[in-house]
Amino acid sequence: MTKRIYLAGLFHETHGFVSDKTGLDQFRRRRDGDIMKHRGDGSQIDGVLEVAERRGWRIVPGPDYGAMPSGVVEHAVFEAFWRDVEATLVPALAQGLDAIYLALHGAMVTDGCHDPEGELLARIRALPGAADLPIFGVFDLHAVFTARMAALSNGLVGYRENPHVDARESAMRGADLLARALETGRVPRTFWRHPPIIWPPTGTGSADTPVADLERLARAIEAENPEIWAVNVVPGFAFADVPDAGVSFTVVTVGDEAAANRALARLADCAWTLRAAGVPRDRPVDDVLRDLKPSDKGPILLVEPSDNIGGGAAGDGTGVLRALVRHRTPRSAVVIADPEAVAALQAVAIGGRTALAIGGKRNRIDEGPLPLDVELISRSDGRFTLEDRQSHLAASQGTAIDMGPCAVVRHEGVTILLTSRKTPPFDLGQLRSQGIEPRALAVIGVKAAVAHRRAYDPIAAASFTVATPGPCASDLSILPYRNLRRPIFPLDPLPELPKA
Repeated sequence: MTKRIYLAGLFHETHGFVSDKTGLDQFRRRRDGDIMKHRGDGSQIDGVLEVAERRGWRIVPGPDYGAMPSGVVEHAVFEAFWRDVEATLVPALAQGLDAIYLALHGAMVTDGCHDPEGELLARIRALPGAADLPIFGVFDLHAVFTARMAALSNGLVGYRENPHVDARESAMRGADLLARALETGRVPRTFWRHPPIIWPPTGTGSADTPVADLERLARAIEAENPEIWAVNVVPGFAFADVPDAGVSFTVVTVGDEAAANRALARLADCAWTLRAAGVPRDRPVDDVLRDLKPSDKGPILLVEPSDNIGGGAAGDGTGVLRALVRHRTPRSAVVIADPEAVAALQAVAIGGRTALAIGGKRNRIDEGPLPLDVELISRSDGRFTLEDRQSHLAASQGTAIDMGPCAVVRHEGVTILLTSRKTPPFDLGQLRSQGIEPRALAVIGVKAAVAHRRAYDPIAAASFTVATPGPCASDLSILPYRNLRRPIFPLDPLPELPKA
């Protein structure tokens, strides 16, 4: 008999320390069956739909809400999403469902709820016919995983890679685990552990210690015990000011609780041993540029995590731009999200010059707009297709990207791509679509933490993570946490790992 699987998506990474509120107008909403349009776009939902086709499932479509990382979400957004879920899930339950699959990010925070994903699961479980239904899904490894999420789901599977080149693959793994449960009749439970550790995004690259070590241990645990179906390493999202922010682990198992807890203890012990490795130190940008020697082997990257668009920053910080201008750095480029600057250029002819105030309009920590005399090189509608279908950006956005109206300007040797919509630098197509060849540059400013690596590291001669003013800095001690569970490393003195 054909299995009926309800599918819905909720995707937002919420930065709790930026000033903007994220309203419904910033979400891309797919309703009335439009979630099925993800097929073929390279997203995590596309991966679920592929497994459904292969296994002959009938997908019952629910809503899919998603937005770029940004500030705290207005709770009305969550309630609108829930109304769409309720309107589609209640009749589906009445007709009969075999399971529910949720495509999540896992780090949403609203102004009315610290744990929207847990609240979503609780509301689903309260619906008639859903209390014991298998709930599987996928989530970003930068999720804020909670005890409620673990208790109310069966098999949520996290990404293993950062950059997130495996988002679609992870969604497929989650769907294949669901198929395993439906075929065997064995429905797993999820157990969770949250050691008192919080790492900035710059400390969570999956190729680096400590995350690489934890992933190796997770795969070893899966290999040792066939009753453990999945082990998730969740480095977490440090910019969410909620009680459960930080590192956590989950074990999805059809075995006993004691074995799951032993596995979780091993992971927590490993994380504690390696905790210092997850707290990198960024170099002052002027120090890097002062010592910089251009290379004929490719551009040198100035990675600016403090203005990490993928972490919720505005993408209009002027720290790297100011340094490039100060040092008169030839053949350099940076991308700035500044719709006002783009609009101000509309009356300027290509090749014309004008005075322009660039960036610094939405970053409270920034020095403010930088006035420059610039030449207008080009303008465009800002649309491009990802060159890499496994780009970190494809997980939520698919392969068709819209940066809004754009303009390219130049000040001396510094090229500046101005976008109307902040767009993470996770794909070289962003620059190439605007006539900028990244391989021809000597220095590129990159507003990211880790997720740019798949695109930029292969062409780079060297890469430096630099310190500039912004809300996503690696130094978490500057953030005014109010809700985070304390004590926690590295913010508090903790001589040993507390007992669970």
